[in-house]
Amino acid sequence: MLDIKSCLSEAEEMMEMAIMHLEDEFAHIRAGKANIRILDPIRVDSYGSMVPLSNVSALSTPDARTIAIRPWDKNMIRPIEKAIIDSALGLLPTNNGEVIRLAIPPLTGERRKDLVKQSSHVCETAKISIRNARRDALDQLKKSIKDGVPEDAEKDGEDKLQKIHDKYIKKADALFADKEQEIMTI
Repeated sequence: MLDIKSCLSEAEEMMEMAIMHLEDEFAHIRAGKANIRILDPIRVDSYGSMVPLSNVSALSTPDARTIAIRPWDKNMIRPIEKAIIDSALGLLPTNNGEVIRLAIPPLTGERRKDLVKQSSHVCETAKISIRNARRDALDQLKKSIKDGVPEDAEKDGEDKLQKIHDKYIKKADALFADKEQEIMTI
C-alpha cells in the first residue's frame, strides 16, 4: 500500500532538485558582472591531469567587472591562460606574472535580451521538471486507490501536491525575475 506522505515528499524532493539545478544554471549565465561561477566548466592541465580551475588557483572578484585568478604555482599561469582562451567564455586573460585578470565587458542591449531569452528557456525547463514530478506523483496517487487507499485520502494528497507544485513554480518565477533584473540592470 502506498504511503501518501512518502509520495508527496518524493515529489517535493524532485521539485527541489529542479530549483537547485535552475539556480546553478542561472549562476553560469554571465550578466555583465564578475562572477567566479562562470569559470566552473574550465578544466586546466595540471601535471598531466585535467582539473577544475579552482583546484589550481584562488579565484576572486576585486571589483564588479574583474575576476582575479591567483595560481598557487606560478608555472600554471600559461596552462590557465590557454584553458581560458580555449573555453567558450570569449574573454581574454591578462597577467602580471602573479595574477591573471579577466575583464568582463559591459553587455550590449541586444546581448542582454538574448541572455533574458536564455534565462527564460532555462526557467521553463525547470518548470517542466516540476510539472513532471507532479504528474508522476499524481499517477502514483491514482494507482494507490486500486491498492486500497481511500479516495478522500487520495484527493487530499492531490490537493497537497498541487500546493507544493504551486510553491515551486512561484520559486522558479521569482528566480527568473531576479535574474532578469540582474541582466537588465546597467
